[in-house]
Amino acid sequence: MVPEMTEMDFMRPSDVSQVAEIERMTFKSPWSENAFKEELTANRDRAVYLVIRREGKVVAYGGMWYIFDEAHVTNIAVHPDCRGEGLGRDVTSSMLKVAALDGILRMTLEVRVSNDVAVKLYSSLGFESVGRRRKFYENGEDAFIMWNDDISNFEHAEDVCTPNRPRLSVPVEEGI
Repeated sequence: MVPEMTEMDFMRPSDVSQVAEIERMTFKSPWSENAFKEELTANRDRAVYLVIRREGKVVAYGGMWYIFDEAHVTNIAVHPDCRGEGLGRDVTSSMLKVAALDGILRMTLEVRVSNDVAVKLYSSLGFESVGRRRKFYENGEDAFIMWNDDISNFEHAEDVCTPNRPRLSVPVEEGI
């Protein structure tokens, strides 16, 4: 069997419909296609979005905003058919590396208190829960506020794939 070609890349306008579909399958209050288009155009000076493609199809994505020397994760999702394969770790690690290479010092995110898998993943990547946002989600669920206060160790991480600049695709090794 021929291994599937997987690549990490910066999100392109042509990815938006696939990203929005994963968003709808993942979140109860998903971002719209227009919201993602806006991120790539009007907000492009502070928004960075990565995708993982397999055989040309988006299977995971993540986004963040740069605010001064911090990155705020906006969303991370993996296609339901591809969960449990480490793609969430791949995209999150790559976001940390891209941000570190861009001179960002720390990263923050919110995560549902009930999302044990995500909390464990983020903790394994150096994030620590520092607080709680009460009734943060549409159903009234709280969110943990998590920070990684020093992402510089990701700048030279050899086992983390990042897209080449300017916005060129690079292969991702399976199982990173």
